[in-house]
Amino acid sequence: MSGPAAGTAVAATTTDVVCLGESMVTFLPSQPGRLADVPSFGRGIGGAESNVACALAAAGHRAAWVGRVGADGFGDHLVETIASYGVDTSAVRRDPVRPTGIYFRTATDRGTDTHEVAYYRAGSAASAMSPANVPYEELFAGRVLHLSGITAALSGDCLALLRELTAARPGRPLVSFDVNHRPHLWRGGDADASVLLELARRSDLVFVGEDEAEEAWGIVGAEAIRAAVPEPAVLVVKRGSAGATVFASGLRPGPRSSIAGGADDAGARSSSAGGADDAGARSSSAGGAENAGAEAESPDTVTHVPALHVDVVAAVGAGDAFAAGFLSATLRGLPVRDRARHGHLMAAAVLTVPGDLTEPPARDHADRLVALDDDAWGRLRLGPGWTAADRASEEVRTP
Repeated sequence: MSGPAAGTAVAATTTDVVCLGESMVTFLPSQPGRLADVPSFGRGIGGAESNVACALAAAGHRAAWVGRVGADGFGDHLVETIASYGVDTSAVRRDPVRPTGIYFRTATDRGTDTHEVAYYRAGSAASAMSPANVPYEELFAGRVLHLSGITAALSGDCLALLRELTAARPGRPLVSFDVNHRPHLWRGGDADASVLLELARRSDLVFVGEDEAEEAWGIVGAEAIRAAVPEPAVLVVKRGSAGATVFASGLRPGPRSSIAGGADDAGARSSSAGGADDAGARSSSAGGAENAGAEAESPDTVTHVPALHVDVVAAVGAGDAFAAGFLSATLRGLPVRDRARHGHLMAAAVLTVPGDLTEPPARDHADRLVALDDDAWGRLRLGPGWTAADRASEEVRTP
């Protein structure tokens, strides 16, 4: 039977965030240059959703990753490496026929013309995920279910799965959706990137870059994006070096309120390792839908949070890290501004290392930086090794 059973409800759990998507083994170049010229590669892992799960687990939250990998050595490496970050991988399925996806990339910024990526993921184990073969009980076991548009592009079955998971139903956890538009994945498929707009509108918390909204939907500017995606209680528009603009509605319409309205009791949530200090974290995390019977939606609160000055080592993985930082602060019930600042800090941690993953700053260290006044935040400059600093003042210098 496809889809969750009728009446499926979220059970009491200590899982904060469940992330579903494809993770692949990535081969990182030993030196800059074209793929044709790189003599050797180092092995790592890459996957938007597993990156978020690893970052959240490293930050002290209880995170799970659900995916599908091949019954091969690359699949073993993925599962073992993701689990080493403290992520629950018990719901990962192994495909006896299809392989684990892999890819090679150059050392240049993904946004430049010289960046190259060679994917070997067609027909991968993850592309076979469908409404008929995923573990719904595990997917609905967390406070938040995090998805991305990458999964929707992998196959028709994967798109059907995301439509199933974003459908409104009682007991659905808060759905976090990162648009993650990857143009090359949509070429030659039965669907196109316009479906990402559909999925975003069915979600509770949405992350989207201004650039990808323009490329995928032809929509320019944060206000226009919000007008096109009015349903999510929280919409985060990432604006690159200009920072992030967060639209947060005070109340969601009645049908949405029952989906992520925070009906769980305090006891079921208080043991979470992620610091979700109040039982209303589920409702406050998506804009405050505390009243399940609310029929009207109050106007948005719009918060702009400037980006940091960062000495970039490699511009990969920053979007996933931002989502993880924002979700981490959301689970803790922090104000919108602080959620975005934590997102910027988590992104800065990744931007100052060569790979997609790194150790995040200690929570008290990040909290001190987030608490800086606007002037001090604007002067903050972060470079390689900053996450190891013991005192926030050590990172503050005039750019």
